[in-house]
Amino acid sequence: MTESKKGVLAMLATCIAWGLSGAFYAQVNHLEPLEVLAHRTIWSFAFFAIVIAMTGRADKVREAVRSPRTILTLLLTAMLISANWFGFIYSIQSSRAMEASLGYYIFPLVAVGMGYLVFRERFGRLQGIGIVLAISAVLVLTVGLGVAPWIALFLAATFGSYGLIKKTLTVGPVTSVFLEVCLLLPLAVGYVIWGPGIAHLDLHDWLLLIASGVLTGAPLMGFAYAATRLNYATLGLAQYVNPTLQFAVATMLFHEPFTKWHAIAFPMIWAALALYSWGILSQERRARRAPIA
Repeated sequence: MTESKKGVLAMLATCIAWGLSGAFYAQVNHLEPLEVLAHRTIWSFAFFAIVIAMTGRADKVREAVRSPRTILTLLLTAMLISANWFGFIYSIQSSRAMEASLGYYIFPLVAVGMGYLVFRERFGRLQGIGIVLAISAVLVLTVGLGVAPWIALFLAATFGSYGLIKKTLTVGPVTSVFLEVCLLLPLAVGYVIWGPGIAHLDLHDWLLLIASGVLTGAPLMGFAYAATRLNYATLGLAQYVNPTLQFAVATMLFHEPFTKWHAIAFPMIWAALALYSWGILSQERRARRAPIA
């Protein structure tokens, strides 16, 4: 099997895990979202600590913590990814998984817009049309349902900001996420001790909460593995598997209502992503054809 095929399989496995994670977190709906988030952070720390030890990344961790600027940046990304995790858990527990899928659909377009505003990155005409379509879809839902899709916007904004800031770091993905959960660990442990405690948890709860650490860490490692073996366009397109599965879980497993406004807005989002993806593929083809100076 070629390295690119291994990368595709790793990326698909990663996106399937992310896409079906809503069904997993629905199993702990009887626990408060902050409690689930705290345990997710604690067990993610345990998972990554084992990975760091087994893969010999301790030197990279020590090198990263020597830089105050890196630690400050990681503190910010830690808060953003924690907020994103909380938003997703909350969306599942409040029966708004469909809105979460919308957030991860529009995330690439939000990231393009943020890149333009912060880094003055250019985007093509097709990407621009895609952004306008996405904004229009959000407006359709806001007017039709009488309320803005705040969870979708929150998830897209936090994950978009997270990715934007991570672009400025030279620390690898596994090392950086380990340090992020290290920074969040005191808050998570403190919340559990002085908050709900652990006496009310049964064996089923413990197994699920411990597994949440693996569910957080393993897909990230799969993504990092795929990122070194796939081109940017393939990597980006494969990520649409995640919100598509989230959408399927919301409609077919959770039986969330799919209104006429959703029937208008979601095709607009899918069209926007098609335009965005076509623009990315076109740019990559032009880059491959360009003569090397």
